[in-house]
Amino acid sequence: MKNKIIAIYPGTFDPVTNGHIDIIDRASQLFDEVIVTVALNINKTPLFSSDERKFLLKEVTKKYKNVKIDSFSGLLVDYAKKNKASVIVRGLRAVSDFEYEFQMSLTNRKLAPKVTTIFLMPNEKYTYLNSSLVRELSKFNGDISGFVPAIVRKKLKEKRKKD
Repeated sequence: MKNKIIAIYPGTFDPVTNGHIDIIDRASQLFDEVIVTVALNINKTPLFSSDERKFLLKEVTKKYKNVKIDSFSGLLVDYAKKNKASVIVRGLRAVSDFEYEFQMSLTNRKLAPKVTTIFLMPNEKYTYLNSSLVRELSKFNGDISGFVPAIVRKKLKEKRKKD
């Protein structure tokens, strides 16, 4: 029997976008289990709390039987080892993402040689899309319907009303 291949797809997901979902969809087809994990970054002030981001991820990934949602802080490779993951999935939208992701990949390989980073490109219609853009458009009541699922639009609208 072959070993189960567990992959981790980390990110801040503030909020989760259709580009993220595209990567989750393809990763779920490639690996036995995909753990989508919200990175708790002390250097960032997210719009949504960790619990809110996990809730949104759970809502938009319900159809995937092999996708789990979690959160972590600390080193990603330590989290990967703890969860017996051998793959880290990262999305690359454009060449501008590559240098940072390449450095992180090499660093992670040095720290955990048995954990491999795999880069997936999102569908070309999402190559320009990121969470910051979505938050900015939402803040000014822009149309984000093509960028995020309905549940995310609803939660962003609720956040706007509180401001």
